[in-house]
Amino acid sequence: MIYAIVHADRKWGIGKNNDMMFSLPKDMKFFRETTMGHTVVMGGNTLRSFPNQKPLKNRVNIVLSRGQVRDDCVIVRSYDELKAEMKKRENEDIYVIGGGEVYKALLPYCHGALVTKVDADGGAEVFFPNLDETDGFVCMDEGEPLEDNGLIIRFTRYENTKRIPL
Repeated sequence: MIYAIVHADRKWGIGKNNDMMFSLPKDMKFFRETTMGHTVVMGGNTLRSFPNQKPLKNRVNIVLSRGQVRDDCVIVRSYDELKAEMKKRENEDIYVIGGGEVYKALLPYCHGALVTKVDADGGAEVFFPNLDETDGFVCMDEGEPLEDNGLIIRFTRYENTKRIPL
């Protein structure tokens, strides 16, 4: 199954200055526990935004990047290569983790999305598609509001009823 996993502010903003807008320990714990041992898919800028630009530990990291050369993750150069790499793992859980362009390109192929909604405006420069207004996406679960580092968050799960096969 393929899922997008993201936290978004109330305007569906996801990033600013090639970084996340909020420090959310509960959300980070959820992200870590959900993706651990699975495959994560990202663009090159997302990888560069990680501490020391290192891939996530205990996960297969597939990175769409036209310029990077590395041996600590799987580098693909095009969306066709990326989809072929994902197809090899289609019986496993795969998580699309950013950035904005990668989310938009792969969302039609996702079975669903795990969205941590942050009740704040982070002044985003990069946005995730508003799934409440995206044809085929249905909110299946909206958790109770939780406090996380002074902000109110909700863990939500969307299903893509119009998923396109890889």
